[in-house]
Amino acid sequence: MFAEAALAAWSFRWGSSQKSGSAGQIELISALAACLTVCILAVQSLCPAALWKDRPSRHVEHDDQRAAQFERRDAVANEVRYRGGEALTAFYGGAQYTYPSHVRIQRPGTDLTLHNLPWEGRPFDHPIYYGVRVAHWFPASSVGGMIDFTHSKVYSPLEEKARFSGSRNGRIIPREARIADVFHKLEFTHGHNMLTLNGLWRLPLSTAFFSPYVGAGLGVSLPHSEVQLRGEHARTYEYQYTGPAYQMVLGIEFRIPRLSYFVEYKWTSASYRVPLHYRETKSLFSDLAHQFLRWRSGKEPEGGWATTRLASHQVVSGMGYRTMPVAAGP
Repeated sequence: MFAEAALAAWSFRWGSSQKSGSAGQIELISALAACLTVCILAVQSLCPAALWKDRPSRHVEHDDQRAAQFERRDAVANEVRYRGGEALTAFYGGAQYTYPSHVRIQRPGTDLTLHNLPWEGRPFDHPIYYGVRVAHWFPASSVGGMIDFTHSKVYSPLEEKARFSGSRNGRIIPREARIADVFHKLEFTHGHNMLTLNGLWRLPLSTAFFSPYVGAGLGVSLPHSEVQLRGEHARTYEYQYTGPAYQMVLGIEFRIPRLSYFVEYKWTSASYRVPLHYRETKSLFSDLAHQFLRWRSGKEPEGGWATTRLASHQVVSGMGYRTMPVAAGP
């Protein structure tokens, strides 16, 4: 049932995959509605309706049957109630809206800036937006920690016009041009990847079945960069470490025996300093090793540097498997 609900929610597509500006915000709101639909349908499909109803009055028919149903509800509530000492392994999907940002290219003879580039996310195009995480909550505590990996994407809308400043190869750049007139490729699409270590806190509003939480984290950006200027035969196409990443989360967990479903809002920010190595590879560990060895040698990248900052609103929903202490009793 959960798979059917997820398929119905995520198969909803919003017009063209070419979105920016307000269209991206509409996509984000639609994704939030889809996230809520997935979680509500999943929880309802797995939990008897009687678990969510109030206790009957003494004059309702079938008192014995309904009393048994509510005893079952109380037993399930006691089983799933948060007590601390839990671990959670989860996966999720979602969508993001990334704010426009400046992109600067610097190397000998070239210092050009593309102003207020409106990034596109396309979270439901291959490769889709996804994330995985492992969380642990301390015994008898509402505080926990989480390692979180998020794979999102950003594309530059190459056919749109944008404002430029600076020079390329010693020549002044026109103040306005199509992005495609200056860049052949400018995207991070095998991942605007972020790996963060987060602190979590369960809010005191929690019940047995519903548990809101907040968190914040710090980590690293590990994108797969694809950058190529128009007229150049070489391109940068590799995984890289490009700088620090930050995130804040606000979510609500729906708890049933052994499983958790969650809906979450995330704000992320990542500072990018992209070395333009003119390499075409797709192996995370060898790419990072190459970057480290070049950094240690002090050699500058052939194509110079690209810098920007990517700040995003994100909404996600997912599910995870929970391990928890054995309940001591009601």
